[in-house]
Amino acid sequence: MNWDRVEGNWKQLKGKAREQWGKLTDSDFDQIAGSKEQLVGRIQERYGISKDEAQKQADEWARGQSDSSSNDRPRQPEQNRQKEQHKETVKR
Repeated sequence: MNWDRVEGNWKQLKGKAREQWGKLTDSDFDQIAGSKEQLVGRIQERYGISKDEAQKQADEWARGQSDSSSNDRPRQPEQNRQKEQHKETVKR
């Protein structure tokens, strides 16, 4: 997931961010508001790591959100999807 989408979906994603970075406070997450630079700075500060490492963690986390959001939706096999479409057509 790119950072524009992270910022746009911050209210939904900050719970997952809390799971990742438990040392950050609710106030931190409110102030971050989806900003990558803010998140990186807070991670660096709270965990005592380099800026490069904090950026790496943030980027990996954001990519993981993209992966998990597409896996959250159950996928219907094409055959079943076609059957459902046929049922809708017959009802009309």
